[in-house]
Amino acid sequence: MLPPVEPYRIKTIEAIKLLSRAERDAKIKEAGFNLFNLRSEDVFIDLLTDSGTSALSDYQWAGLLTGDEAYAGARNFYNLEATVRDIFGYKNVIPVHQGRAAEHLFFSNVVKKGDVVLANTHFDTTRANIEHLGATAIDCCIETEIKEEHPFKGNMDLNKLEENIKKFGREKIPLVIMTVTNNSVGGQPVSLENIKQTKKLLDKYEIPLYFDACRFAENAYFIKQREKDYENKSVKAIAQEMFSHGAGCTMSAKKDGLSNMGGFFACNEDELAEKFTNLLVLFEGFKTYGGLAGRDLEAISRGLQEVLDENYLSFRVNQVAYLGERISSLGIPIVKPTGGNAVFVEASEFLNHIPKESYPGQALSVALYRQGGIRTVEIGGMMWAKKDDKSGELTFPKYDFVRLAIPRRVYTNSHMDYVAASLEEIKKDKCNTKGLKIVYQAPWLRHFTVRMEEL
Repeated sequence: MLPPVEPYRIKTIEAIKLLSRAERDAKIKEAGFNLFNLRSEDVFIDLLTDSGTSALSDYQWAGLLTGDEAYAGARNFYNLEATVRDIFGYKNVIPVHQGRAAEHLFFSNVVKKGDVVLANTHFDTTRANIEHLGATAIDCCIETEIKEEHPFKGNMDLNKLEENIKKFGREKIPLVIMTVTNNSVGGQPVSLENIKQTKKLLDKYEIPLYFDACRFAENAYFIKQREKDYENKSVKAIAQEMFSHGAGCTMSAKKDGLSNMGGFFACNEDELAEKFTNLLVLFEGFKTYGGLAGRDLEAISRGLQEVLDENYLSFRVNQVAYLGERISSLGIPIVKPTGGNAVFVEASEFLNHIPKESYPGQALSVALYRQGGIRTVEIGGMMWAKKDDKSGELTFPKYDFVRLAIPRRVYTNSHMDYVAASLEEIKKDKCNTKGLKIVYQAPWLRHFTVRMEEL
């Protein structure tokens, strides 16, 4: 079987440098064993995130030159508005500087203290924005084992969803969120059948469904590949059908917008759009730029068109699968099947000598940087551990994932081979990888700023 081949030519390069092992050891200690604190120039292969790290195309670069830097009414906004209306189908399109800004402004208008927001899985910023308002975020994703080859592991568990609606009452639930693809459970897709059934259930209780749409094209591609009756439909048509079942969406265009900055909120409800816009003007900027330059708006508009190209999506998904197969062949546990944006390594099984209280996921991220200059992110106990208000004890998630998020159109398959080889070297001497303890943490999203020490 031939390996996935990039459906593009590389015409511009950026030099990257691998620091010596001694330099890497010094850099990670200086960073408090938090990879967010590293300088990018000290990283060889950066798999920290696929957000805002895409390589722009020649079509997008050409669009940057057409940037209309008007304070109000930039022509690039109207290009973006037309593109979003075409793909997503929502009437009101409001740009913001990134996805979490859309979440903040949206939830500030619809969520109040004591509310409950249900989702297949909330991502970290989504959960934090909800909890910051005094509400509760509850995940209702289906339960699967990490090695189970389920085609749609991101699906909503309809029984859990209805149980929570009955438990808390419709009046406490202002909305339900469907995250596509479902990042926190391995970048896993949601089926269109599950979206339809979720919408049907929510209609029964008159609860609106909104999408976290930042990886919508990858999700639509998986539907085309894996769901019956969709193999002959275009990815664009599938995306349009997906969004037809929702009342609106938040979008970080730094993912499937193939852009380095920006996002938007879109909905059909005029009153909600007006409330959102009022806060937008206060916090972000005027409604036709939302804190973005005209050139950024144009890059997003063109990126949303390009991301629907099925040659691109085929390579994108298969490059992730290629890295996953290389790692899995080493006997290192990963989430299967691989998702659309990243390979998720299960660190607590791989580094089974490190207890959960010593953060094996963070320990593996540190080890990867030391071994190969590779930056990744932990999605496990560091990100999700919760302290019980009464006992003060921490409860840890079932899995300690290390996410190897692959930037779009940036790295070649030889880079993927290098990442797998670095994990192989760690495995040879894995008992020398040490656990960590926290010496500083912030009250919100601690994984961004935490400082740690080795045990």
